[in-house]
Amino acid sequence: MKEKIFFTTKKGNRICGILSNPTSLKEKPIIILCHGFSTGKGGRTYVRLEEILNDKKISTFRFDFFGHGESEGKFEEITTSEAVDDVLSAIQFLKESGYIKIGLVGSSFGGLASIITASKIKNLYVLALKSPVSDYESMAVEWNNKYEIKIWEEKGSIDVNGVDGERRRLNYSFYEDAIRINGYEAAKKIKIPTLIVHGEKDETVPIEQSQKTAGLIKNCRLETIKGGDHTYSKAEHFEKMLDLISRFIFEKS
Repeated sequence: MKEKIFFTTKKGNRICGILSNPTSLKEKPIIILCHGFSTGKGGRTYVRLEEILNDKKISTFRFDFFGHGESEGKFEEITTSEAVDDVLSAIQFLKESGYIKIGLVGSSFGGLASIITASKIKNLYVLALKSPVSDYESMAVEWNNKYEIKIWEEKGSIDVNGVDGERRRLNYSFYEDAIRINGYEAAKKIKIPTLIVHGEKDETVPIEQSQKTAGLIKNCRLETIKGGDHTYSKAEHFEKMLDLISRFIFEKS
C-alpha cells in the first residue's frame, strides 16, 4: 500500500511524504529516505530505493524537506537545522504510527541531516549515506568563489543553482547555520551500523569528507565508486550505488 501522508514538525511546519508499506506488520523495518539540496522525494534515487526495498518487504517513507516539493515553507529559508527537525519529526510520526524498527538513508545535504539526527537519538537500527556533506565549513573557500559570501551577507540572500538547473533564492541564514554544524563531531556519537557510498570523482562534496567521517563512526564501511560523480550520472555508477545501499540494508534487516 502506498499513500501520501502529511505530518507536522515540532516547529509547526506541514511536511509531505510518501509512505509505502508492502506489509501490514509494523514490526518490520521501515527506512526513511532523505533527499539532497533542491531535489525532492520524487528523485530517482528515492523512487528506485522504494521499489527495491519494498520488493523485500521493507517499508519506506520518502518526504520533502521544508521548502521543497509539496512541503510547507519557503525554499530560501531552508537550513540544515531545519532539515534535522524534519527528520526527527518524521521519526516521531512513524513511532506514533506504530513503527518500531526505523532506519535512515540520507543523500548529500540530507546525508548531513541524517548524520546529525543519528547522533541525537539511539533507537535507529541502520544508517546509509549517499555522498553526504559532513562539513560545510571546509567548503567555505569554494562557496566564497561561487557566491561571494560577503556580498551574500550584505544582501541577506543570493540566487543559487538547484540540481534541476533552476535558480533559487537562498538566505544567508543557510550559511550561518551550516558553519555552526560539525558532522565530524556528530559522527563520533553514532554507534549503529553505517554505510557511506561516495563517488571517487565527486565534484560537489569532496570524497575526503566521507573518508574522515567513516573513520569516526565506530561501525562504518565506506564504499568508493570509481569514477563516480556527485549525481552518479553514469548508469553503471547509479546502479552500483543502489545495489550497495540496498544490500547493506537487507543484511542489517
